Amino acid sequence: MKQPTKAIICAAGLGTRFLPQTKAMPKEMLPIIDKPVIQLIVEQAVKAGVTEVIIVTGSTKRAIEDHFDRSDELEAELRERGKDDKADQIKAIAEMANFIYIRQKGSPKGNARPILNARHLIDDDEPFFVFFADDFFRSDTAWPLQLKEAYNKTGKSVISLIEIDKKDADKYGMAEIGDQLSDRVFKLKGLVEKPGEANAPSTFASVGSYLLTPDIIPLIAQEKVGVGGEITLADSINELAKQDVVYGCFIEGVWHDTGDQLRYLEAVVDAALESPKYGKDLAAYLKKRIS
Repeated sequence: MKQPTKAIICAAGLGTRFLPQTKAMPKEMLPIIDKPVIQLIVEQAVKAGVTEVIIVTGSTKRAIEDHFDRSDELEAELRERGKDDKADQIKAIAEMANFIYIRQKGSPKGNARPILNARHLIDDDEPFFVFFADDFFRSDTAWPLQLKEAYNKTGKSVISLIEIDKKDADKYGMAEIGDQLSDRVFKLKGLVEKPGEANAPSTFASVGSYLLTPDIIPLIAQEKVGVGGEITLADSINELAKQDVVYGCFIEGVWHDTGDQLRYLEAVVDAALESPKYGKDLAAYLKKRIS
């Protein structure tokens, strides 16, 4: 089977929850200690074999392009100061992959729109990753690699799943699952958007990471308007599940959603506590602060 080497990262959102901070800085550039969220996503995608990163942006996202570009002046200044390790780090960011930028356009909007904007870069027989630029997993095995392993077993589209308490089923698209392929991979009958506890078909929720086969693109191209007057990936995945087989993969790791203020703070604290450099001192501070 053809292996996925391209990833579409949806990064056109306004980030209104983080205003006024996001007036000048894209929400995708919010730092998890010293790395922006979008860099964490790219790093993990590269571990799964991605060589081309297609970032679908908006008019206020120039900082993303600058971040992944070479900065000869900064690198030279760092080397003059004897900080070769920092210069090498900055250089390596630009060399992780080939970066392509597309401005999101078209109506109706929705989280499936970036795929239509980037479809001319996807071959007819080419599977591809899709990531939302404000959520990621902290995991021992890169979560895109976990999706890729499931794809290599099935040859079909795979979406990421997490397990939640059913009382939170009003916050997520919930998966209706079918036959179990392995301890972490399930056939997907469909997604039910925010059904609530009483109507949740399972305890598995869909979150923003996908490895999709190209047969989903014609379904998205129909631009069927769903909830909120938008075209959504969930609706197209449901259509694909009716015509073919789609799988859900339970991701081993801790999921973080940095699009929400409290969850963003949790992501920063969790990353810092896991850090060999900061973890011990931060844990001691938190214990002291709470007491």
